[in-house]
Amino acid sequence: MRISARADYAVRAALELAAAKEDAPLKTEAIAEAQEIPHKFLEGILNDMRRGGLVLSQRGGNGGYRLARPAESISIADVIRVVDGPLVSVRGVRPPDLLYTGPAQSLLPLWIALRCNVREILEGVSLADVASGALPSEVSALADTPGAWINP
Repeated sequence: MRISARADYAVRAALELAAAKEDAPLKTEAIAEAQEIPHKFLEGILNDMRRGGLVLSQRGGNGGYRLARPAESISIADVIRVVDGPLVSVRGVRPPDLLYTGPAQSLLPLWIALRCNVREILEGVSLADVASGALPSEVSALADTPGAWINP
């Protein structure tokens, strides 16, 4: 699985909003500066997140963006899906829509299992979890697995 720059920036922007004090709107410039995200790129991402129902925008001097619902109810998967679409695809196709024959037949259940595991992790972690530094124990255990941080 590849996490695009767009998805990474979207999650980081959402985390800035999750960490905002008293649900105060944050300006695009402040989010971009805090997370070192190109301002113009972030504007497009925030618009996608607004259309996807994850953030609300407010115009005016005290305007900016804030989460549309509590950070506890927004998963990392929600953010990625809004800006990038399905979590797992093969050549742009969702695994259930694929068909393999011959010795490649076993690939389909492999891709389905991969999708299941990706969903389990990304849907099981909320913005609040990450913003607070309190990842679910299952995720922390996977990150602590010997060799997890090593690229083969």
